[in-house]
Amino acid sequence: MSPARDSSRLVEIGDLDELLRHIDRLVEDEDWAGLLDLRDRCRAALERGKQLWPAASHAEYRIALEGPAEWAGRVLVEGTGYFALGPLTEVAASAHTWQELSPHVPAGPRRTICAHERVIRGEDLSEDESLDPHVMDLAPRLHDWEPGYPLATYRPYEADFPSPAVPVTRPIELPGPAPPLDEPDIVHALVDLARIWTTQSNGRAEAVVVEGDALRAIASLGPPRARAVRIDPAEALAVMAWTAASSGAHGRRAGMAVGRFGALWTLATVAGLTDEWPVPGEELRRAAEELDWWAWDADEPTTGWQCQLAIADPAEGLGCALVATDATE
Repeated sequence: MSPARDSSRLVEIGDLDELLRHIDRLVEDEDWAGLLDLRDRCRAALERGKQLWPAASHAEYRIALEGPAEWAGRVLVEGTGYFALGPLTEVAASAHTWQELSPHVPAGPRRTICAHERVIRGEDLSEDESLDPHVMDLAPRLHDWEPGYPLATYRPYEADFPSPAVPVTRPIELPGPAPPLDEPDIVHALVDLARIWTTQSNGRAEAVVVEGDALRAIASLGPPRARAVRIDPAEALAVMAWTAASSGAHGRRAGMAVGRFGALWTLATVAGLTDEWPVPGEELRRAAEELDWWAWDADEPTTGWQCQLAIADPAEGLGCALVATDATE
């Protein structure tokens, strides 16, 4: 039986497990046209009440991950990969260079996001005029003071999303809390790092800005006790980027390019530089080094997804702190 007839038969049966095995066979045969045909048949079957979106998304995911760049580019359009293990922009960028992808990725938001996923992986795309700053207004190259952002690794049926390493926290004596200041931009930037956790999953996020240092900001979030450790700006950026990129327990992963934007935007917001956005890299570096950065926890076991940071701006006499958590249940 031809692959097309086999695809048609399996779509009519509607057996998702057998469809996934058929996708494996098409990948093994490098039949990328057959995979797209199967994807189209699964989508069309929706009009007849057959819920085959998972198979359609998996076919797109395998093309983005394992297909040649000319085929991967065809699935980097809006509306694809909804049930995939990660955004197809990140999936394709994990397996192809921008030189390979660029001729085949259509114009649109996903083109710019995919390119910035390659920037995360060390490519300098400063000369690429096709990137749309209205989609992602970031330097199309990594600054030498940025961290090695934690990169996703994709495989046919699973993916790894490593979290950044930070120093071990130690018990601290908390000062008295302080009343929160009216700094909505800073609070929003911090809380928005965990937006996917709070809007698509079970997560919660709370941030506060107070007069004082980072430890007073932690105390103002109300933990009865805490552990904390100073971290360097690169470590803090990696944590913020990981949080903004992550799906949490049940959300849809945004990808590390979006995570990098969230981290740098939060840095600029805390430093009061967003009116100058995009901020020159050297100015961002100076701002990051002038702030005090802390990782902290409430002296409790870590479960699920967690981002707990505190930042102080000594020049302004302000401290801010974030607690964001998510869990499977």
